[in-house]
Amino acid sequence: MRTPVVLLTGVDPDAMAATMIGLQFGMPGAVAVHHRIDVEQQLLIRTVSDLTGVVEKHEVPLEHACVTCAIREDILPTLERLARTGRWQSIVTHLPVGAPAGGICWIVARETRIARVLRISAVVAALGTHHPVRDLLGDDLLVERGLHSSQDDRRGVGEVLGAMVEHADAVVLDGPADPVAVGLVRTIARPDAVLAHGASEVDSAALVGRLHDHSRTEAWTAPTRTDPLPRTGAEGVWQLDLRSPLPFHPGRLLDSLEVLGTGHHRSRGCFWLPTRPGRVVAWDGAGGQLSIGDHGPWGSTPPFTRIVLTGVGVAPEEARRAFAAMLARAEDVRSGDLSEDGFEPWLGPIRDAA
Repeated sequence: MRTPVVLLTGVDPDAMAATMIGLQFGMPGAVAVHHRIDVEQQLLIRTVSDLTGVVEKHEVPLEHACVTCAIREDILPTLERLARTGRWQSIVTHLPVGAPAGGICWIVARETRIARVLRISAVVAALGTHHPVRDLLGDDLLVERGLHSSQDDRRGVGEVLGAMVEHADAVVLDGPADPVAVGLVRTIARPDAVLAHGASEVDSAALVGRLHDHSRTEAWTAPTRTDPLPRTGAEGVWQLDLRSPLPFHPGRLLDSLEVLGTGHHRSRGCFWLPTRPGRVVAWDGAGGQLSIGDHGPWGSTPPFTRIVLTGVGVAPEEARRAFAAMLARAEDVRSGDLSEDGFEPWLGPIRDAA
């Protein structure tokens, strides 16, 4: 019998704490595991508790105080150990603030030894309602809020939280929220994700059931997603679906990155370059922070370019024109120098992109 695990993510410590308490009290027979990273001391603090009180508390020295190290060195082994005791019916896991759930889901879905005793039953994203639009679309950095996971953590709040909402099976707001904010969350989240105002609104049976489906989540969060955008009809929320079978022209893309990559909106998708025709380049940004990286080969999929922008208020008029202007034409490819493209700092040398 595999023990169901609920993973709790977020970037607001207060919202995460309130959601954690609600989940724990709503799931009789559950054990709660809370991990926190102390960046200054380079410690991972683990607290395990149930309704009887604290079961254990332990500090784990980390060579590098980062999320990846925390998952590898303590979080997954702790979950496996607790499941093997057979003492509790389920596990609620409060991940470190800013830590994504995707890595744990990926390992549990693929590691046979762990999958024998654990299954991810739900991923929950907790959001504060003080300024959710700013959290999702603003330009704050985690380090500016004291929420960074390592000394060199320069991630943006919006980029991190947007990815968490997209990955979640349930999104829990810690109170009533503005309709525009609710609409923004509904638009970014997976269409069938649960949206609740408080953990008490989430069905505990669903949380320990089959709310999470790893393949479905991967399909929704994939940079190469091709499905049409769901129609949410959210008040005050706009989306632009920019797509083409053509690649971006490297030079014009570099010159105009800020048009699509900066501003108070969420942007995600993929593109390809004529200099690297076999590689998917992932695009992931929010609030002025933009990440570009190699996502792997296209394989048998014909390459395409698609960037989806989501924001509130009025959509930027120049976005569609800028997107069209950045696309490469046949004559650009024939006449261009294909030995370098300016994306080497992000994607590595062209010779390594075969």
